[in-house]
Amino acid sequence: MDNCIAGIFGLIALAGAAATAVHRNPYDKLIALGMMVGGVLPFIVDRGYLDVAAATAIIAPLGTIFILLVCRGKEHGP
Repeated sequence: MDNCIAGIFGLIALAGAAATAVHRNPYDKLIALGMMVGGVLPFIVDRGYLDVAAATAIIAPLGTIFILLVCRGKEHGP
């Protein structure tokens, strides 16, 4: 992988990690975690772990959907 591209993906992963640590809103944390996974995934592919990259690409969005359902909570009805 080119050093410039690796640096850009590294900055994306670090920005996602920093944003996850700073934000208190669960939805903002999920967006930041998705950004961090997007920055780390090219490094996994570069090392040749394509099976791990495929599993991560499937599990991360599904986990996000389930966590969003949990964070939404119960609605108060009449």
